[in-house]
Amino acid sequence: MNNAHVYLKHKQHVIALRKAGKTYSEILAKIPVAKSTITLWLQDVHLAKKQKQRITAKKIAASIRGGLARKTDRINRTKIIHEVAKNEIFQISKRELWLIGIALYWAEGSKSKIHNPSLGIVFTNSDYEMVQVFLCWLKRCCGIKTEQFGYEIYIHESSKDRIQQVVRFWSEKLGISERCLQTIRYKKNKVKTKRKNVGDLYNGCFRVRVKASSTLNRKIMGWIDGIMGNL
Repeated sequence: MNNAHVYLKHKQHVIALRKAGKTYSEILAKIPVAKSTITLWLQDVHLAKKQKQRITAKKIAASIRGGLARKTDRINRTKIIHEVAKNEIFQISKRELWLIGIALYWAEGSKSKIHNPSLGIVFTNSDYEMVQVFLCWLKRCCGIKTEQFGYEIYIHESSKDRIQQVVRFWSEKLGISERCLQTIRYKKNKVKTKRKNVGDLYNGCFRVRVKASSTLNRKIMGWIDGIMGNL
């Protein structure tokens, strides 16, 4: 069998497969020729609607498989990065915790002002882990006793029907009795919101207050100035 005959046989086979609704990938798996050659052979081949639909469906399926593969790869790489980063943190010293707490309050706490110099410690956040760290800081680094704490939950009024679930969430995450979490502040609900943590994912914000803590607030402002002066 000469080359011309083989060439013609391959071309006829490629055209037949394409008319059967096969994709380029499926054709390449059967016919040992270059993709550019197949493209040339098929440039004048017209397909029926059913054949086009099959090819489109195959392309979509391939795209979905590719997307899932990339997603799986990204998830696996993220897990590895997370574990490596996690192991870079060793046991945290009291001084390190002290600096972490100052930074947290600097970012999320209420600061004393000239017009309100007697403001005490007020810290609000929706991230229960951040609240956990802040409470640990107050106890270990600032000597705050449990009886000095006051707690409030701030939540949109559209979540009133979930309030017991929300109270249970904060109680379990922070190890605080539900009896201490009965002060609920409702915020007027916006009709449109860009928040992603909605429905069962939404547990409002948790506010920590410390009684008679204006002096500590002033000290924190001094610590912040100390950080700025020693960069």
